[in-house]
Amino acid sequence: MESNYKILIADDEPDILTLLEKALIQEGFKNIIKAKDGNEAAALCRQENPDAVILDIMMPGMDGYEVCKKIREFSLAPILFLSSKNDEIDKILGLAVGGDDYVTKPFSPKEVVYRIKAQLRRASYGSVSSSDPIRVGKLVIDPDRCEVRVDGRTAELTAREYELLKTLAENKGRVLSRERLYESVWGETAFGFDNTVMVHIRHLREKIEEDPNDPKYIITLKGLGYKVVDPDER
Repeated sequence: MESNYKILIADDEPDILTLLEKALIQEGFKNIIKAKDGNEAAALCRQENPDAVILDIMMPGMDGYEVCKKIREFSLAPILFLSSKNDEIDKILGLAVGGDDYVTKPFSPKEVVYRIKAQLRRASYGSVSSSDPIRVGKLVIDPDRCEVRVDGRTAELTAREYELLKTLAENKGRVLSRERLYESVWGETAFGFDNTVMVHIRHLREKIEEDPNDPKYIITLKGLGYKVVDPDER
């Protein structure tokens, strides 16, 4: 099944491009696109519409963060960042601009491929499901279109933000812990996880709440987690 997916790798180091291409091919991926800088990566993404993107952060022309922003203008494809930086702020920035995962150099090629496969599985599960829109007050989540509208306005969410909001809305009124949300949305064990969920919740509020500092839809229960509520029913 992997051979049907189109993967774009963007890195200014030829050895890394070759290393990742070989690792992907060994796991059954045949349609690999390579870009040697940020400008080429952005252009190829728009032209080829890949199913997933492996994106180096430090590239000439346009860095990975800027490329990610460009991709998010037209695509919800999973984006995995590669970086020589291990600072938490860099990881948070990567998630904030629309990235889905983050791997620090030096890395295991097999781990990168595993993470890409996990992202594609989750994206695939989301794309085949079909159901009626989920309505919470003036918030509407359309699973068929992967679209969110607030009071008639479309909210531009990343793929991860969409899945996080959808998970909360499907459990309207129920408190979901950060650990459970992480495991449900990211598909990985929550052992040792950082503040990834908190960062995504903050950005979700900025996009769907009238006042992110006084949220009406996504409520925090200190020490317990988060829940989605209908403001009209509070």
